[in-house]
Amino acid sequence: MKIGVVGAGSWGTSLANVLAKKGYAVTLWAHEAELVGYMRTHGENNQYLPGIKLHQNLCFSSDLQDAVARDVVVLVPPSQRMRVVLEKAAPHFNPEAMVISASKGIEDTTLELMSNVIAKALHGRHNKEKTAFLSGPTFAREIALEIPSAAVVAANNEDIVTMARDLFSTDYFRIYSNDDVIGTEVGGALKNIMALAAGVCDGLKYGHNTRAALITRGLAEMKRVGIALGARPETFAGLAGMGDLVLTCTGDLSRNRTVGIALGEGQKLDAILAHMNMVAEGVETAKSAYHLAQKLDVDVPIINEMYALLYENKDPRRAVVELMRRTLKAEYI
Repeated sequence: MKIGVVGAGSWGTSLANVLAKKGYAVTLWAHEAELVGYMRTHGENNQYLPGIKLHQNLCFSSDLQDAVARDVVVLVPPSQRMRVVLEKAAPHFNPEAMVISASKGIEDTTLELMSNVIAKALHGRHNKEKTAFLSGPTFAREIALEIPSAAVVAANNEDIVTMARDLFSTDYFRIYSNDDVIGTEVGGALKNIMALAAGVCDGLKYGHNTRAALITRGLAEMKRVGIALGARPETFAGLAGMGDLVLTCTGDLSRNRTVGIALGEGQKLDAILAHMNMVAEGVETAKSAYHLAQKLDVDVPIINEMYALLYENKDPRRAVVELMRRTLKAEYI
């Protein structure tokens, strides 16, 4: 079985390495020819996963056509680039390939989840019933270091979800499955906004009480949006919901939390992003989630305040005060 992994960021590289270690013929695609050359020569992704030796089975390419003409295609581009990449790749897809998306986000221009973006970009070129979605509490570096971890894969087709689950599972990477694609995607996207907010609280030197409250009420907002889109509530108690939320709101490897800390310390967003070589998906997702919640008429006060902080230059301390002073209500409304 030949596998193509599209996107050589830290997560794409780590997933490709997992599959190569299992003995599959894997090609990792990167847009940057210079990065591809470095990985071929040194067996390391020095830009996005430095210090990790990549398996000898792993091949590298900047030829998108070659990377997607495979039995399995794993999609890991930034969510805002997914459609552009797929529209270029679509003519070269194997119509019966299994496609697995590991990108988390909401497209800003359309307010669509990756499942809709992929289905539309590959329309007529691929059987959408053969698409699965990987999510959960996973830092790329820890997977690459074979630290025991768990994730979840979702698909509407039982055979596909089972195949995807078996594909990635190892003795250090345990994969669960479910059939709630929407809930899995919403959890994976919105947790990045909450990680930004948790980082802001840390940057403001608030305590553990604040973080616990933020995580709990953030989960409530994620669930509201998910249910409005057709997700099942119980999905948000699992790996793609609470699991991923806790990890990204507390872990030092979280890019979104790192951006939030800098914002809480008073740094400007443009300056923070200028010094990062990896994408913090929560920054763009805060915008798309804000507009999506308005469209759905869903109450999301944390998302609203993060949008104001990121895009309207709202003072972080003022945002916290206004969250705390909202009208009191019952917890489960």
